[in-house]
Amino acid sequence: MRKADREAEYVDFVAARQAHLRRIARGVCRDHHQAEDVLQNALVKLYVAWPRVRLENAEAYTRRIIVRAHLDEVRRPFRSREVVGLDGHDRGAPEGASYEDRSALTEALRALPEMQRKVVVLRHWVGLSTKETAADLGIAEGTVKSYCSRALTRLEVALAATS
Repeated sequence: MRKADREAEYVDFVAARQAHLRRIARGVCRDHHQAEDVLQNALVKLYVAWPRVRLENAEAYTRRIIVRAHLDEVRRPFRSREVVGLDGHDRGAPEGASYEDRSALTEALRALPEMQRKVVVLRHWVGLSTKETAADLGIAEGTVKSYCSRALTRLEVALAATS
């Protein structure tokens, strides 16, 4: 396939899936600004790997890059991290649940341990199967089920306490 065709395929994929991928990054990262950085890094890595990526696996491959890019960001020494200058000035959430409900859910998700949060986001927000979630996170399917069960129990308790 010609380089121009592959690049056009990449541009079409990113244009079609960018909003969805941004939501995944936000769910994985806890922080809107960090999610934007992680998504940008993931899309750059995807562009470099694009000639080797099969289109039918592109989304799963990109999700895996997002999760790993977040891990890279978390593991970077503090002195090399960028400081967010406009903390607390995120864009508004789309209409749907009330502000209080969204806020309570966001806080409950933030309180979860990192892997439990990632499992919940991938399983229930993105809608991946247990097998796909395990593959994206590099853990066993049983571990996904265990994390998911514990996380949902913690979320129920946290949300019941706020209502």
